[in-house]
Amino acid sequence: MSISHPLSFLPFHLRKPVFWFSLILAIVCFALFGIFLDPPLQTDVATGIVSFEFARTPETATAIINSWDSRARSFAAFGLGFDFLFMPFYATALSAGLLLVTERLRGNWLTLANLLGWSVYLATLFDSIENIALFTILTGNIGANPGIAFWCASIKFGLLLSGLGYTLTVRLMPAK
Repeated sequence: MSISHPLSFLPFHLRKPVFWFSLILAIVCFALFGIFLDPPLQTDVATGIVSFEFARTPETATAIINSWDSRARSFAAFGLGFDFLFMPFYATALSAGLLLVTERLRGNWLTLANLLGWSVYLATLFDSIENIALFTILTGNIGANPGIAFWCASIKFGLLLSGLGYTLTVRLMPAK
């Protein structure tokens, strides 16, 4: 059984432009997070939004929220919404990067690259659930949401780092 890559429908001449376009947009979004959206979330308790994603317990999530003033909470809420714009860019950039390295692969290595191409889009599903859980916490309904956000963030980052690591490893291998 062969698994095709999610972007295999792209004609060869469009694969690099799609990669570069989505990578540039992903970098712009990432920079906006780093420059404008994350600094107001950095307190003695929180290092930014990622610490909120990994709060894991109601006590830690509450401590983080309590360390933010109303302006910081607004930035957090806006950032969670803005992340939905970021998701298709980072997923497409990474998936297209995996597609570009598939030209160097055969057999199980190709199948793994194709699976990882799908997994980065799956990561956006976990990112979405995580964001909904975090937004729910921000609105005062803590409950099990810190745990949900933690596990979704863990799976998301695991999938993304696996895809990135595989892409870089194959890209840096000597060509045959």
